[in-house]
Amino acid sequence: MRHHLNGVFALVAAIAFLQSAAQKNTIVNTAAGIVNLPSPYATPSANNSSSSIGWPEGKTPIAPAGFTVTKYASGLANPRWIYQLTNGDVLVSEAETRRNKGNDIIIFHGTKSDGTYETKKIFLKGLNKPFGMLQLNNWFYVANTDGVYRYPYTAGQMEITGKGEKILSLPAGGYNNHWTRNLLASEDGSKIYVSVGSGSNVGEHGMDNEIRRAGILEINPDGSGEKIFASGLRNPVGMAWQPVTHELWTAVNERDRLGDDLVPDYITSVKEDGFYGWPYAYFGQHEDPRLKGKRPDLVAKAIVPDVSMNAHTAALGLAFYTKNEFPEKYRSGAFVGQHGSWNRSTLSGYKVVFVPFINGKPGEPEDFLTGFIADENNSTVYGRPVCVYVLSNGTLLITDDGSDTIWQVSANK
Repeated sequence: MRHHLNGVFALVAAIAFLQSAAQKNTIVNTAAGIVNLPSPYATPSANNSSSSIGWPEGKTPIAPAGFTVTKYASGLANPRWIYQLTNGDVLVSEAETRRNKGNDIIIFHGTKSDGTYETKKIFLKGLNKPFGMLQLNNWFYVANTDGVYRYPYTAGQMEITGKGEKILSLPAGGYNNHWTRNLLASEDGSKIYVSVGSGSNVGEHGMDNEIRRAGILEINPDGSGEKIFASGLRNPVGMAWQPVTHELWTAVNERDRLGDDLVPDYITSVKEDGFYGWPYAYFGQHEDPRLKGKRPDLVAKAIVPDVSMNAHTAALGLAFYTKNEFPEKYRSGAFVGQHGSWNRSTLSGYKVVFVPFINGKPGEPEDFLTGFIADENNSTVYGRPVCVYVLSNGTLLITDDGSDTIWQVSANK
């Protein structure tokens, strides 16, 4: 009888455990599939920052079969974002962050037979944490952390020496590395979109500190007509137009200190006037426990993002593949640069991920460029990917600010 009762108690306990586990996890349906969200604080908040040790001679990131990875440029100073001008010249913004170097834009001119550049020089210097760049209507735009500037520009120009005009002031800096300000022109060139990250993790300094932050702004090319295009985006960085649906998409870094698997970073289509939850809710209408009951009206409005990039991966770069050099499966799909985690007990991110799109709808993400982690047990990495950019010749460039390198991925012929 005792053994029978023990068996009953064990069964009851098992059922109770399963019920408890079910209550702790939430299933979310997204455009790319199901996402399983654990409860907040299911695991302790970790502090596991990586150290970049650089790449050994002859070693490169690893791409799938059928691709070749080569070093496009090295010896840079915190290379962050890439932009190709209409004449084919390639620009990279270098931003001073933890290391005392950068704050220039470098130009790479010409192409050798191996696909690398012929000439490298400073295109524009003396900037304040430059990031996004844009060529539009005989102007060159750069987004510093404190504002958007424009300079007269003629195609083929190898250097800009003028002071420039500040057309839009922005709140500078931000929580951790939320200093980045990106730029994207509308497809007809009539508007410019500016991404601005939050000034805190979850609004802990008060929401007055977050005015014109944690969202995407829309302006005219002269800086006038500012409006908040979308909000509640904690740290939107990469922005791009989906080539089939022509929707604006962005890559977003979500909040910290809720555990290893909360909250997933994501890429998503961006609806005009849409609210994406930060700081009151995450991944749709999941209320952040640190702000419980503060703004139920905004929690109720929060939009579920389209594609999970997993928690703490620091999804930064975003580029849709619009060329024909890569195999068919990659066309119209998205490449996402994941800079890598610090608030997770095991390293996550530190790679470039590919998200296939079929008829404008996203599928499950898959690894594309890996091998950045050197030793997970010691939290060492060879480098950290940031920007992904599709060049006009169909190759893919990736900035690696951990090793001051730009990598090039080409399809084998």
